[in-house]
Amino acid sequence: MSTNLLHSVDVAVPVSTAYDQWTQFESFPQFMEGVDRIDQLDRTRTHWVTSIGGVQREFDAEITEQHPDERVAWKTENGVHQAGVVTFHRVDADTTRVTLQLDYEPEGVTEKVGDALGIVERRTKSDLDNFKRFIESRGAAEGAWRGDVERASQRGQTAGPPA
Repeated sequence: MSTNLLHSVDVAVPVSTAYDQWTQFESFPQFMEGVDRIDQLDRTRTHWVTSIGGVQREFDAEITEQHPDERVAWKTENGVHQAGVVTFHRVDADTTRVTLQLDYEPEGVTEKVGDALGIVERRTKSDLDNFKRFIESRGAAEGAWRGDVERASQRGQTAGPPA
């Protein structure tokens, strides 16, 4: 059974700053609790190492769609089932609404109990709040990747795992 989460936070930086920082996946451990390390494997793939509730996991994720200053979508390629999208909405010249939509499937007793208790939902909200503090305290992004990744259906391919 999948769980769907939806959270938003308004950050006091322009859209391009919030978006640019979000594309710096290797910085996620600085504001995401339980994320130990993320390695950028190539332009659309990352390798994650997480430790949540005493359970360490490693998995790869693929960026399935990315448009500068608008959205970054991903899905896991192996291990845990997770897919999501982060969108960036201009509130005004210096404020951005960052919205995270996450679909995941808890595995094992510990994760299912944690899901039932709302632990993952609270952590997701907390991570967005931490991102807000992180980017607002910096005032600028650490870097940027402004490449465009079209959805598989827009590339003329069928959606689904790579062959």
